[in-house]
Amino acid sequence: MRDGMRGGMRGGMRGLVLGLVLCALRVGPAGGTELTFELPDSHRQCFHQELGRGLKFTLDYQVITGGHYDVDCYVEDPNGRTIYKETKKQYDSFPHRAEVEGVYTFCFSNEFSTFSHKTIYFDFQVGDEPPILPDMSNRVTALTQMESACVTIHEALNTVIDSQTHYRLREAQDRSRAEDLNGRVSYWSVGETLILFVVSIGQVMLLKSFFTEKRPGSGGAGT
Repeated sequence: MRDGMRGGMRGGMRGLVLGLVLCALRVGPAGGTELTFELPDSHRQCFHQELGRGLKFTLDYQVITGGHYDVDCYVEDPNGRTIYKETKKQYDSFPHRAEVEGVYTFCFSNEFSTFSHKTIYFDFQVGDEPPILPDMSNRVTALTQMESACVTIHEALNTVIDSQTHYRLREAQDRSRAEDLNGRVSYWSVGETLILFVVSIGQVMLLKSFFTEKRPGSGGAGT
């Protein structure tokens, strides 16, 4: 009988875990786009997105490589009005709710730089995240244990996704800095080697000149 109770408890736990996993996998994030692109010096790159009135969107961006890791960014509504503008920012986040229906434009500008290429990452999220449970916003009763666990797991997964994105960007940025530093150290080492070689040759020639015997000149005319 004990074996039957243990089997029933194990089956119930497996069902609970399976239900939590299915609940966590059922809900997807709000629609959006992630992109990493190169922005040459003295150039500007713009993107366009059609949005409905009242729709929420969020623009997150960060400079991964290039120069002082800064870029100009601005967002315009369909009427050409600038609703966001920042200059020489390394990273930022801009949440906004569309007041006018139409095509919104967001641009990244590197026109202030004359020789530094930049690598830009941005995440453009559109719309509110759907509720994890049906009729969750209109619900008057308390959540069950499984529903509470689903909400907790969903929030934890979103936190993990954001942390992974953050650490990937940090890793790419640190790798770029390390490669740049490695190149500078290599060039400096080559320069020091050449200078040491020239100085060594100069010292050898100088010491050789000290020990070289000077032959006397030919004698005067005979009497």
